[in-house]
Amino acid sequence: MKLGILVNTDRHLTDVLGITKAALAKGHEVIIFNMDEGTRLLGNPYFRELCGMKGVRMSFCDYNAKGFGISKEGIPDEIVCGSQLNNAEMVHDADRILVL
Repeated sequence: MKLGILVNTDRHLTDVLGITKAALAKGHEVIIFNMDEGTRLLGNPYFRELCGMKGVRMSFCDYNAKGFGISKEGIPDEIVCGSQLNNAEMVHDADRILVL
């Protein structure tokens, strides 16, 4: 199963980390897309580490990140700097979607 996680707030870091790790432990793939205030999590090293885990794809909305003044410095290349197209692709590819 592919689990999509739409992160539109920075208030649920622990939940995103826990759900992602639990899904991977069960053999599922995880697709994470950050937008709005969720782009603030890109500055958190624990959040950024998720992109290095096998079975995780991550992307974020560049427009939203710029709007919140998020620096791209330090964001790994594995996290795609994209647009709402990446959100649409996640919704298309995922079997289930969580919004946090």
